[in-house]
Amino acid sequence: MTSSFEASGPAEEIDRAQEAAKRNLWLHFTRMSGYADSDVPVIVRGSGAYVFDQRGKRYLDGLSGLFVSQVGHGRKEIAEAGARQAEQLAYFPLWSYAHPKAIELATRLADLAPGDLNRVFFTTSGSEAVESAWKLAKQYFKLIGQPERYKVISRELAYHGTSMGALAITGLADIKYPFEPLPPGGVRVPNTNFYRAPEFVRDDLGAFGKWAADEIERAILREGPQSVAAVYLEPVQNSGGCFPPPPGYFQRVREICDRYGVLLVSDEVICAFGRLGYYFGSERYEYQPDIITFAKGLTSGYSPMGGMVVRDALMEPFTAGTATFLHGITFAGHPVSAAVALANLDIFEKEDLLGNVRRNEAAFRATLEKLNDLPIVGDVRGAGYFYGIEMVKDKATKETFDGDESERLLRGFLSQALFDAGLVCRADDRGDPVIQLSPPLICGQEHFDEIERILREVLTEAWDRL
Repeated sequence: MTSSFEASGPAEEIDRAQEAAKRNLWLHFTRMSGYADSDVPVIVRGSGAYVFDQRGKRYLDGLSGLFVSQVGHGRKEIAEAGARQAEQLAYFPLWSYAHPKAIELATRLADLAPGDLNRVFFTTSGSEAVESAWKLAKQYFKLIGQPERYKVISRELAYHGTSMGALAITGLADIKYPFEPLPPGGVRVPNTNFYRAPEFVRDDLGAFGKWAADEIERAILREGPQSVAAVYLEPVQNSGGCFPPPPGYFQRVREICDRYGVLLVSDEVICAFGRLGYYFGSERYEYQPDIITFAKGLTSGYSPMGGMVVRDALMEPFTAGTATFLHGITFAGHPVSAAVALANLDIFEKEDLLGNVRRNEAAFRATLEKLNDLPIVGDVRGAGYFYGIEMVKDKATKETFDGDESERLLRGFLSQALFDAGLVCRADDRGDPVIQLSPPLICGQEHFDEIERILREVLTEAWDRL
């Protein structure tokens, strides 16, 4: 039976749900005071590319929930796969045991992963996957006689998770400060935002890419190569607004990592499972990672699951003697989540979702680029079904908004206005103000047009308010 908090219905039921949400529920990454005089959005149902709130209003899910819902909402075949598994074996740990669905999923992921990435370690989230990879890198280097290697290089503004280790790798000072001191070892290098490139490489994408990659080598040398364990990079960087890599960037980074014996971790918590039109973003950009971290799209959000897939060489020290990777997570490789992931991947194959993204990404970009005629739009960037739109005060000079202006623009108007207009997306200022879009992989031109129409209306009003 559906609870009154879930169903759209009489006003008193909706009021009770609002009261309970404000009294008992702590929303993530949310300024709770913002709901003192307004309703908490309560989403009760999803179908395809759309979700519906308590009052029955429909919204285009232009962010796939949180870069998650690859196959769209309401897929009964996935729900049924989870239910069947729960009836047979609802839970058993991977601590010294295995179960069939974990074996089947690990084998399938190893077959999909590039090169000799053949060993899968499951987690329940992206942050856990990122932290697991760092722990593996540290222990691996101790086992092979290089115990001083513990530092991790990542890019400015890059988000790699919220647990303490993952937060140390993250490059966003504002979300790190409340939890300092963090584990030592995080080192930052420039990102690949060509729109904000330094003046000396501003007009040459290739030179910019080489410079950005070479900054990783310079950081390794500054820190001392013997102390650096890994470089963490997203194929397309999320935070800051969807920064794609310049041509040759990852090939250069791979050369640098090989030169100094540093592991290359491809953080694909967002970019894996079709977001860029491939199972893994590293395939799209043709580089070989040592570790890929993943989560989100593996299950399309129908059940929590994440993990890392690791090259054979990193497993070797653990296959003989007494060496044990001293790390584990209670719900990792959960039987129900594994069954859900397998059903999700079946839909990928049956409906050719990777092909759908590759066939339509040029149309998605072209539709978003229509917004370039608006004075507030400075840059449209991204790849696949993963785009950011940077907003500016002056297109000619690329002048951005100061902190107070950004606060008024994003939190004072845009976030609520876009949602009220029927679009779920992200208005973000971790860096310069951007709107991020990441629709389900089932979307086509009609959805792109709807996104463009809503953005045009709301951004035009935002400019008029400035």
